[in-house]
Amino acid sequence: MALIMHSGPGNKNVYKALIAAEYVGVDIKMADNFQMGVSNKTPEFVKMNPMGKVPVLETPEGSVFESNAIARYVARGSSLLGSSAIEYGQIEQWIDFSSFELDANLRGWVLPRLGYANYIKPVEESYIANTKRALTALNTHLATHTFLVTGEIKQGDAVLPLPSAKKPEQPKEVKPKAEPKKVEAPKPAVEEEEEAPKPKAKNPLDLLPPTKKPEQPKEAKNPLDLLPPSKMVLDDWKRLYSNTKSNFREVAIKGFWDMFDPEGYSLWFCTYKYNDENTVSFVTMNKVGGFLQRMDLARKYAFGKMLIIGNEPPFKVKGLWLFRGPEIPQFVMDECYDMELYEWTKVDLSDEAQKEQVNQMIEDQEPFEGEALLDAKCFK
Repeated sequence: MALIMHSGPGNKNVYKALIAAEYVGVDIKMADNFQMGVSNKTPEFVKMNPMGKVPVLETPEGSVFESNAIARYVARGSSLLGSSAIEYGQIEQWIDFSSFELDANLRGWVLPRLGYANYIKPVEESYIANTKRALTALNTHLATHTFLVTGEIKQGDAVLPLPSAKKPEQPKEVKPKAEPKKVEAPKPAVEEEEEAPKPKAKNPLDLLPPTKKPEQPKEAKNPLDLLPPSKMVLDDWKRLYSNTKSNFREVAIKGFWDMFDPEGYSLWFCTYKYNDENTVSFVTMNKVGGFLQRMDLARKYAFGKMLIIGNEPPFKVKGLWLFRGPEIPQFVMDECYDMELYEWTKVDLSDEAQKEQVNQMIEDQEPFEGEALLDAKCFK
């Protein structure tokens, strides 16, 4: 029997267990047709959790409720809970920190804003101050630690609350009625004329000739901007790629080769050097996503496709990149540390097999090299 999670959609506390399950390879299925306010009131559910609250994990041995307890149950026996007494204690401290310092204060701050509790401004200010204090402490710790405990992810990392990015509406406060303004009696007209103010003596410094502002140094151009003009307009290709919804080979791929300028641009294959480490699907996808984010400095000069290949771990990561110029730009090699994690091979345009591989990668053709695609990401 697979483990079954009973909860409504979007419950952030469920992710504590789901993240742990992904890491340790445990299969958890969400209960079918769960309706909050209905499913959790049934006798069967109340038997699993007398409080009628979610989430609840149904297991072959019995049920477990409370999200942190569920996460611990899923992670039992794995390195997520540490390999020594001190690691276990430190993981537990961060789980408690997450619950009592972050989650509790965030709920106290956000729920009144969403209309689920009474809004009292001094109380909100207290929750905000407590949240900032907790985040400052967390930020200080993470300034010198990649993860909360040891050098790898543990259950303490997995339970940190992820508040919604939706900005709550400003609650309405009742303002006291304004008192009617008192009408002041008009001042009596001054019979005598006031003496005109005398002009102030100028400061001697004001009489000095104006100084010229120093010219701002011109920003150095990117070396790629100094290359001879190319017949290929990168933005035109990106636009064609994005707007082609059908007949991709006949429209986008053909258009690419019609536009491509081998003197102004170069094509490169890349292969991740450590594919044997890609054992967790979402970690592998996040790794590639982070690489693309850090490549933002080259957006004006590059186009890329990254493929995550395979249905089963370890997953393979391969990519195709179009760069301005005959080589990979040096500033990209210097500033994006991910580049050294890949083997880079320049596409031989005289080799039809390599050109066909370019076509397949641009098109996200599946199967690719005989395997299914787990994911395909585009940098444009």
